Amino acid sequence: MSSTDPYRNADPDPDQTPGLEPGGGVAPGDTPPGESSTSGASDRQPGTASTRSNWIAYAVIGAFVVLIGLFFVGYAIGLAD
Repeated sequence: MSSTDPYRNADPDPDQTPGLEPGGGVAPGDTPPGESSTSGASDRQPGTASTRSNWIAYAVIGAFVVLIGLFFVGYAIGLAD
């Protein structure tokens, strides 16, 4: 495999990793090799929405919740009559 092969295994070869004891362990007090993980964000993250649009969304959701609350209060009063 060539070094530019995108499907090659990115893990280090244990036979060539310094500091490993037989069986793959590390000596007490020795730092194990770093993992070869690509879980970090590699692309630029998208920007967040403006504060104004967030407050508009909060207002719409709040108004909806209040209307539903009023509906249930009116329904409960109607049952009491």
